[in-house]
Amino acid sequence: MTLQQRVGQVWLLLMVVGVVGTLGYVVIEGWSLFDGLYMTVITLATIGYGEVYPLSMAGRAFTMVLIVAGVGVVAYGFSTMTALWVEGTVSDVWERRRMERQICALKNHVIVCGGGQTGRHIAEELTKAEMPFVVIELDDGRLQTLRKRDPTILTIAGDATDVEVLKHAGVEQAFGLAACMPADKDNLFTLLTARDLNPNMRIVTRVIADDANARLQKVGADAVVSTSRIGALRIASEMLRPHVVSVLDAMLREPSPIRVQEVRVGVGGAGKTLGALDMQARTGTIVFAMRAAGDRHHIFNPPPDRVLVEDDILILCADPVQVEHARQVAESG
Repeated sequence: MTLQQRVGQVWLLLMVVGVVGTLGYVVIEGWSLFDGLYMTVITLATIGYGEVYPLSMAGRAFTMVLIVAGVGVVAYGFSTMTALWVEGTVSDVWERRRMERQICALKNHVIVCGGGQTGRHIAEELTKAEMPFVVIELDDGRLQTLRKRDPTILTIAGDATDVEVLKHAGVEQAFGLAACMPADKDNLFTLLTARDLNPNMRIVTRVIADDANARLQKVGADAVVSTSRIGALRIASEMLRPHVVSVLDAMLREPSPIRVQEVRVGVGGAGKTLGALDMQARTGTIVFAMRAAGDRHHIFNPPPDRVLVEDDILILCADPVQVEHARQVAESG
């Protein structure tokens, strides 16, 4: 039975006892409705003001039944409301402790700073990619929206610019941080703090004002994303390359977990050709682009005889299982 149903049941019982008590005095004693209601209320409340009028034998018998029934209903209502309060409090405490344990166990995860519209989209994509993450948000309303959309999301109520909050989110063990708060100054301060706590993590930040781009890169952002610029490029692409955009949309919006992924070539894969790795046969994926480790240039449709070197980045379409197999192949050869 839901909370609303249990509360509604209590009120219904109280109303039934009140109506029965009022009508009982009207019928048995011949009183007015108001007198019957008054007698019922003081009887159920056990106030003991005294009888409105002297009661007959039948009236006294009815009053005893009303007292027993009324006190029982009131006691049931009180116990129900108390139980609901205790259950809700205990449930909240248990859920909070469970979430805290999960946050403390996080490693190689992503910290999303900001739970607004941008943060929600990032959380959805990380969930589809099966990447562990935690969201930091100061506004309780945004946190509630996040939890309604996905109750399993790990969240921290706090200010992402605060050092202790970042440490609570496991910044020192994190793989990366996405700063998507609505103010550039907050993203800048969070970036500086996170970079100081974990120099090796990857940091991607949102930028609102174009003139803040250079500053964010200068202080250590690995990538700076302008949502307004991305939106403008999307509109232009819809105009010029609609079919290409539809393919990319399918990869981002379809329920399928397949995404464009990247894997790094390790010591075992270095010195071998792309054809020798045979990614398609071994992992079910095709390498359609790569980024050379030396000059960092992108190579599209790399030929099978391309000799790989350590730290080359191979780009392919894969689901989480396939990308894990591809990483093993690229690492060990």
